[in-house]
Parts: sequence; structure tokens; C-alpha cells
Amino acid sequence: MSSSTPVTPRAPNPDDPPYPIHVHARLDSPLSRWLWLVKWLLIVPHVLILIPLWIAFAVVTLVALVAIVITGGYPRPLFDFNLGVLRWTWRVGFYAYSALGTDRYPPFTLAAVPGYPAGLDIEYPTRLHRGLVLVKWLLAIPHLLILGILVGGGGWLSGQAGSQAWTWGGGGLVGLLVLIAGIILTFTGRYPRPLFDFIVGMNRWAQRVLGYIALMTDRYPPFRLDLGGDDPDRPLNPDAPSSEPTPHPTPVRG
Repeated sequence: MSSSTPVTPRAPNPDDPPYPIHVHARLDSPLSRWLWLVKWLLIVPHVLILIPLWIAFAVVTLVALVAIVITGGYPRPLFDFNLGVLRWTWRVGFYAYSALGTDRYPPFTLAAVPGYPAGLDIEYPTRLHRGLVLVKWLLAIPHLLILGILVGGGGWLSGQAGSQAWTWGGGGLVGLLVLIAGIILTFTGRYPRPLFDFIVGMNRWAQRVLGYIALMTDRYPPFRLDLGGDDPDRPLNPDAPSSEPTPHPTPVRG
């Protein structure tokens, strides 16, 4: 993570089509030297709302699973709701202890917020494999083992309703690096860009796996740490609207 080596977007590979989950982030500057110390208190209203939203997210995912098994499709209203919950959670985490990347208070909305420095977009799949939805949690175990180190133990999935925003990114390497970033910010007034790029890359990996487990894509998440705030597969403005449906699922790849 040398500061002398800029992070550049990964060159497209024709054999490696864009992954349908796109995580965007933009480091705001300047950032307050001290605000990060009280963000745990400022996000309490968001956490109180996100807890029931994540309960609803789990219920909606189960309903979607049944629908996919029967029809081969993820009902669009259910998909949009779950995408909204993921977007809201990512914005809160980016403001707080998943990244500390902005001092702009997150909006209370499930909708995309163009211009906000953190965004998430998932391409809507027109068809999903009916049997695969039953075993995605099992196929994701190798990723979860890695994410246990990156973002902290098994509590990451169960605590998405607020853990990433509440307890230093859920712990793990992300939590440690965010804490280091906060300390550096206090003493220097600057957030080291290579550190930010690395933190966002780990969050991007986690969001891709979460979207896969939530049945929102059949594309197996890549074992790849894409650094930088702009998603290398889709360098768009944060929280760009969802793209057009993809016509066919892509076979599972490791």
C-alpha cells in the first residue's frame, strides 16, 4: 500500500465479464479530525431503523427463495426492497466505522441517492437457477472464511443491521485499519488514500458475497480484492440506478 503507487482500475478482461454487484465510494475531503469519535452516537437513529429492516430483509429473502424455486425469477419488488436495505446499510457503514470516508450524514432512504459519496448497485437478473438458490450459502463458505478475517468473525452476516457501522466494521482487519485511519486523521487531518482504497476493496468483496448469499445473482463472487473507491467493473457515479436486467444467468465460477 505504498503511497507512491496509485491504485488504478483493473483492466477489463473479455474472459472475465463484469460482476453484477457494483460498490462505489468517494473519499470526501476535508474530513473532521474529531467527528469520527462520536459517529457511533450519531448513527443510533439509523441503527434503530436498520434492525427491523434487516429482519424484513431475511423474511423477503426466504419469500424470494420460494419464488425462485417455483418460477426461476426473483420478484422485482422484493429485489428492489433488499437492494434498498443493502444501499442504506452501505451508506451508514461508509459514514461510520466501515470506512469513515465521509462526514456527510447518510439519508434515511432505501432509494439510490445520486451524489452521495457511497453507493451500491446490483443488476437485476431476469432468470435465476432454481436449484442453486438452495446451496448458495454452502458454496459461499470459502469466501466467509476469508471474510471472517477481513471483516470479523461470523458476526458479520448476522449483524449487518448495524454491526459494520456500530463496532469498527464488525472487527477484523477492516476494523483495525479504520481505527488506524481515524487516528491518522486526528493527528494529520488527512486520510491516507492507499489505506482508504484498501478498506473499500475489502468492503467491496464483502458486499459481493452478501449479495450472492441473498440470492440476488447466480454469478459466484470472485476471489479478488478490487482496490479503490470506483468499482473497476462499472466506473459510474455512486448509487447509479440499477441497470437493465441481465438476460441469462452466468454459470458458477470460482
